[in-house]
Amino acid sequence: MITIKKLHIKLEERTLVNIAFTIENSLALIGQSGSGKSLTIKALLGMLPKSMKYELEYDADFEFVAGKGIGFVPQNPFTALSPLTKIKKQFFVKQERVLTLIKEVGLDASLLERFPPELSGGQLQRVVIAMALENHPKLLLLDEPTTALDPDTKEHILMLLQRLQKKEHFKMLFVTHDIASAKEICHDVCVIHNGILVENGTMADVIANPKKEYTKRLIAANFANRNFRE
Repeated sequence: MITIKKLHIKLEERTLVNIAFTIENSLALIGQSGSGKSLTIKALLGMLPKSMKYELEYDADFEFVAGKGIGFVPQNPFTALSPLTKIKKQFFVKQERVLTLIKEVGLDASLLERFPPELSGGQLQRVVIAMALENHPKLLLLDEPTTALDPDTKEHILMLLQRLQKKEHFKMLFVTHDIASAKEICHDVCVIHNGILVENGTMADVIANPKKEYTKRLIAANFANRNFRE
């Protein structure tokens, strides 16, 4: 279990984010654009701009260090990789580990000899996920990982993440505005609005019985005219 006991982000004297939460296995942090989701991810990665100050208190059995204790899957796989570098050169671990990961994400090893522009969006996202796992992270942060994908590819990526979590034994924080996707792989959910948590609980409970009007609007917007897997 990973507990963020305090995350307080400020810009000069203005509070941007002030939250606390626990990741027991898989947690979705959902909210509209500008709610504080991306700032939370950047703070956990130590990547906030210097103009912002933050306090982070946590309880975990590892140090919050990107690339070691934490793996990160960014929103856009097309911009996450160097387009002029072969896939195999974008990993920083031994080739044996790279081959294992490429197989685990469902790709052929021959793709390691190719350049990112030669791959599809789904293939690139699988490569980025493999890279995020190369150092056996205890926590995987996912920042809108399915936004740039078509519906079929999105479904495959979500199923892949479920399989990898069981195999690699990491906790998962899925940051998104897409509740339907988060519902597929996250047991718990926190709803963030204007930098504070307004509702939390199991995904099933919050979707079935949202208490806050903001949460009700998010759910209605996500599930309107959609069919999603129960």
